[in-house]
Amino acid sequence: MKNFTILLSILFASSFIFAQTTAGEYEVDNLESNTKFSDFGTAYYGDNKIIFSSSRDSGLLKSVWKDNDQPYLDLFEGVINVDGTVSEVKAFSNHLNSKFHEAAVSFTPDQSVVYFTRDNFYANNLGKDDDGVTNLAIYKATVTPDGGWTNIMPLPFNNESYSVGHPAVNKDGTKLYFISDMPGTYGKTDIFVVDINDDGTYGIPKNLGDKINTTGKEMFPFIDAEDILYFSSDSRKDGMGGLDVFASKVFDTSFSDVLHLGQPVNSEADDFAYILKNGDKKNEGFFSSNREGGKGDDDIYHFVSSPPLKIDCKQEVVGIVTNVETSKELDAATVVLFDSEDNEVSTTTSNEKGVFTFTVDCEKAYKIVVSKEKYESANVEFTAGDTHDDKINVALNIKPIAEVVVVREKVIVNIAPIYFDFDKANIRLDAITELDKVIAIMKKYPELLIEGGSHTDSRGPVDYNAMLSAKRANATVDYIVNHGIDKSRISAKGYGESQLINHCNGTVKCAESEHEQNRRTEFVILNPDTLGYKTIE
Repeated sequence: MKNFTILLSILFASSFIFAQTTAGEYEVDNLESNTKFSDFGTAYYGDNKIIFSSSRDSGLLKSVWKDNDQPYLDLFEGVINVDGTVSEVKAFSNHLNSKFHEAAVSFTPDQSVVYFTRDNFYANNLGKDDDGVTNLAIYKATVTPDGGWTNIMPLPFNNESYSVGHPAVNKDGTKLYFISDMPGTYGKTDIFVVDINDDGTYGIPKNLGDKINTTGKEMFPFIDAEDILYFSSDSRKDGMGGLDVFASKVFDTSFSDVLHLGQPVNSEADDFAYILKNGDKKNEGFFSSNREGGKGDDDIYHFVSSPPLKIDCKQEVVGIVTNVETSKELDAATVVLFDSEDNEVSTTTSNEKGVFTFTVDCEKAYKIVVSKEKYESANVEFTAGDTHDDKINVALNIKPIAEVVVVREKVIVNIAPIYFDFDKANIRLDAITELDKVIAIMKKYPELLIEGGSHTDSRGPVDYNAMLSAKRANATVDYIVNHGIDKSRISAKGYGESQLINHCNGTVKCAESEHEQNRRTEFVILNPDTLGYKTIE
């Protein structure tokens, strides 16, 4: 793009001048329809045509531009073949082409309006700034029923004092992106956006900000059907040289990180005017470059990408796990992220400051569950917003699990209930973990005296239940003694069905799960004063 870079640089300088994290693989081909002149800047026109700019012979009497000794740029159209080549090239419209430069075209979604860049020439008047320089301007025209173009008009934010160019209409026809060196830019040329109102008027142009714009040149914006903005820049740190193609997804109030498309789209030369075909071939398009091996000053290249670039809206979740009683940060807590259907999405652990992070999709519901040994688990539910790079702060305050609790005026070891199968006294596998907790607390407090009291449900004879509960109590106590606890510190007692904890007393119908609640063993602390509790009489 050597000469075109000179062209745009002079025109702009005269007035004092992506989710997916990789761009995928590309197959790139130089078009046979390129010439020795400048051919660049494509736009889709319907399903099978492109419009592009060229200094080749258009059939009009054109002056030679002194900066590259080539004719002024005109707009051309070509037919796109199945293999991506372009043929049947001809001048696009004598109504649009003038004796000055025309380039960088964009159509509204219904193709009823075309926006294009031209030297600031309108109504046979060539606008110039105070230094006598003609800047660029954007014009629009409407299509007639017979395919012609009429009502050519300049946009209201054109200005003789600075350049406005490279229009790009979004998928809904509601926004127009463009570049300019108007006052207030970050660099030599910045990308702006302006609302297209329903009545055909325009809002106030807004600079896209320094996440997109640099101190150099941003050029050739293109916005695809997924609201990914493609543009070229010569001043980003990951560029390869000259203008490179970059991408960033546009969200309601923000942009994704800017992604460099890499080789072979980018090279050490100028690479620009990247466009994509919408619809079922959205991984196919064109870009322009003045790289080595081309046919002219600037050439058009066809590409197919695999897979298509996809940039998702993401938000960062930053959380902290603390002890609810002391407000102390807790490290090494297990934190699990679930989606709205309780599928596990990701797992992490809190760091030494109790902090954990996740990355989530925008506008989706999630649940975070935190757990830590000797603490009760906790959870929080939230729905991510619609702003990319937004930060969601969550706090999970978890409560230490009490070693003992007071239940029904008794101080008992705080463990999950130990249940028995109907008419059985053997220790179930799910009970072993809880019995090990009893062993641990008895080793921690060597003066502690405990009674292992077992209970049955109301089914069966009273005497039989008393005997069965005694067997269950002895089974649990034997397990504890066999794991290092002196038998003088723990006793067993069977209560049968004398201490039911629900209404299932044999006079009403109960579910099996309700009967199971009564088939339990509790470890009652006989001397709770050793733990600071008043002795229960």
